Amino acid sequence: MTAIQEPTSPVAAYDQPYDYTRVELIEPDWRRFPGWHDVTEAEWRDAQWQRVHCIRNAKQLRALMGDLLEERFYEDMLADQREMATMSMLLPPQMINTMAPNAGTDPAKVTEAWYADPIRRYMLPVRSDRDTEWPSHPHSERDSLHEAEMWVVEGLTHRYPTKVLAEMISTCPQYCGHCTRMDLVGNSTEQVEKHKLSLKPVDRQDAMIEYLKKTPGVRDVVVSGGDVANVPWPQLESFLMRLMDIDTVRDIRLATKALAALPQHWIQPKVVEGLERVAGTAQRRGVNLAIHTHVNHAQSVTPLVAEAARTALDVGVRDVRNQGVLMKGVNATPADLLDLCFALQGEANILPYYFYMCDMIPNAEHWRVSVHEAQELQHAIMGYLPGYATPRIVCDVPYVGKRWVHQLAEYDRELGISYWTKNYRTGIEHEDPEALQRRYPYYDPISTLPEAGQKWWASQHG
Repeated sequence: MTAIQEPTSPVAAYDQPYDYTRVELIEPDWRRFPGWHDVTEAEWRDAQWQRVHCIRNAKQLRALMGDLLEERFYEDMLADQREMATMSMLLPPQMINTMAPNAGTDPAKVTEAWYADPIRRYMLPVRSDRDTEWPSHPHSERDSLHEAEMWVVEGLTHRYPTKVLAEMISTCPQYCGHCTRMDLVGNSTEQVEKHKLSLKPVDRQDAMIEYLKKTPGVRDVVVSGGDVANVPWPQLESFLMRLMDIDTVRDIRLATKALAALPQHWIQPKVVEGLERVAGTAQRRGVNLAIHTHVNHAQSVTPLVAEAARTALDVGVRDVRNQGVLMKGVNATPADLLDLCFALQGEANILPYYFYMCDMIPNAEHWRVSVHEAQELQHAIMGYLPGYATPRIVCDVPYVGKRWVHQLAEYDRELGISYWTKNYRTGIEHEDPEALQRRYPYYDPISTLPEAGQKWWASQHG
């Protein structure tokens, strides 16, 4: 028998790296903005009011803010739109209302709070946010995941063996600065002339349905865009019903950031009634219907967002899940990630599912984290959440797809180059005998590298 030695001195008490405290959701008071001081709750809950009153330019932002923001912020914002922005400005009132909710009324303090705010950092970029030395990685690409290269018909990406991505529309109710589909989605900016979908929606949807009928190996369809919240509901419902007529389709996921950015859309009666019809049909046919949303910070999770999620679950949607993006200045700390996950899971019934590393699109280096930083974050959040609600941090490797951040095959930390392998061919590799033996590179932000690595990149691409 082993004796247990009694401590001879008091044991020091140490704090946990993260302390959980329940935080109940609140809807910030939109009337703190001069331009919305007389907006009623009924107007605020109205989806059409939200869409009409989106902020699209500096003039509208000035009208909203009155004297609350100093001129230097507008100058910084306009400089970014001239020189760097890959997405046009489109901010629903709901999204703006979650920015710097406790900033007060002193213009200097409000301006500093806006500069520091995590929602503002990715929804309303300013020029001073960007990396001054390496705003873009030398290997960045407009379509960084090569989705259009893998279209089997216009808008239908067949990258994984059993899954497809159906891009129904090229617009959203809001535009995120880091959008991975910046090549196609939204209006053109001074930096980016956007590509356009050429087929009429009905013809594009017909072509998608015909391809899926002829391809029984596909069982999972992500219905996205853009954002499905911008697809007229009768059109979206018709497409979903046609999908469920295909016996081999067993999973359907609706991709919409609007559940968080415009929850009013998902609680309006015509949408709720239609979603209930679709969910009922899915249940009868044994199809798993889920909504995937995109929330990046706990401030975005408000009672209206929770109501929208709860409504979807109440009418029969099987799951509401979150796919966030890991970004510096937004959520790339253990506390920020855990705060967000507890708000989603504990207060809004939204399952934390994935955090993607921000993709290698142009002018995104100030957001991106390195693979080793992502690995450290994955380690840091383990053990706090229920296992089923602990999100996986993934790297979406070009020509490979999603990989957990610890699944790399090789990693040169000095040069910031990781190498990845895969176990399936994408839709464009059926004739490629080396596809499953090749190692595919992914690149860390150069600013995260040691001095020797930064000098190497400067010598190659200076």
